[in-house]
Amino acid sequence: MSDLRERVSERERVRRWRLVLGASPDESVSDTSGDDAGDMALDGDAGGAQLDGDDIGIDSALGVLYDRQEGTRSAARRGGLGRSRPGVVRWLGDIRRYFSTPVVQVLQRDAIDRLELRELLLEPELLSSVEPDLHLVTLLVELNRSLPDETRAAARRVIGDVLAAVERRLAEPTRAAVRGALARSARTRRPRPGDVDWDRTIAANLRHWLPEQRTIVPERLVGYSRRRRGIARDVVIAVDQSGSMADSVVYASLFAGVLAQLPALRTHLVAFDTAITDLTSYLHDPVEVLFGVQLGGGTDIAAALGYCQRLIETPQCSVLFLVSDLFEGGDEALLLSRARALITSGVELVVLLALSDEGTPAHDAHNAEALRHLGATVMAVTPAEFPAVLGEVLA
Repeated sequence: MSDLRERVSERERVRRWRLVLGASPDESVSDTSGDDAGDMALDGDAGGAQLDGDDIGIDSALGVLYDRQEGTRSAARRGGLGRSRPGVVRWLGDIRRYFSTPVVQVLQRDAIDRLELRELLLEPELLSSVEPDLHLVTLLVELNRSLPDETRAAARRVIGDVLAAVERRLAEPTRAAVRGALARSARTRRPRPGDVDWDRTIAANLRHWLPEQRTIVPERLVGYSRRRRGIARDVVIAVDQSGSMADSVVYASLFAGVLAQLPALRTHLVAFDTAITDLTSYLHDPVEVLFGVQLGGGTDIAAALGYCQRLIETPQCSVLFLVSDLFEGGDEALLLSRARALITSGVELVVLLALSDEGTPAHDAHNAEALRHLGATVMAVTPAEFPAVLGEVLA
């Protein structure tokens, strides 16, 4: 640490703190446009830190977002984007110029939350200027009923780009987990010659080693049975579309689309609040799936489980993923009764309190414990962990 301090001059340290902390109250800021970050300029310095060059632009872009007193309205702001679309587009260009993509996405999220830019995202010109990320996808899903026709096409492109990037990262691990799980479940001790797993067969017969012949007698063969053509497993994903589950809805929809492409699985996707929407017929188009989701509203998990019961044809070969924080707005006794019926019939019930990178969310601990007691698996997983969980359940 001491070596690092020696390499950074006092002036450079002051400059960095100046950019982090922003302008002091007595530092003069001229704003000729009132709204545009690009027109903001610094005339003074703070603590001996004189900003010049790109530092002025960086400070201006950050000042629009963070030079304000929390809890006050616009009169107390040092900067702001207001309703000026040209100013917003220019600001988006500025932050792309000065910051890396992950930082740009953070600044955009803060701008949407702090400067009330949701309405401006309904304009296709602005939407095309935004750096796409998962947060923007969930916001567009939330706003989708309000999107004008000319914006909907731009929103589809944004959502499609983000989903394609996520799918490239998660699709192959998911397919591999399913193939491995189905292969493990298909093992037999009477395989055909071409289906013998020799590594496992040798390991299972090491005690039959004949040193004089330097060979193993394979008294027990291990291999894979040849499955009949058709469906090996039924997978139902029921996802709670209340507002707190936004990221989980996106990931659940994406995974359902990937699973729907696997011929060995019959996959259903159901979104629910107090109403139920079966999105299975749209699984070939994940963007269309998300436009069929309506985030927000109440929650009736019992009704969703009842609907899923009717979808399941072979309970012993079925897995139901319930993606929900378990805050039941309907009949809790009916929820537990239907969960018990599903588990008793042979369905593997897996409750995902979250399917996101945000960790374990606030959830109804009483319902979670009750479902565990009935035999359900209850957990929160990240998208990267989901393929392994899927593989364990299907094996």
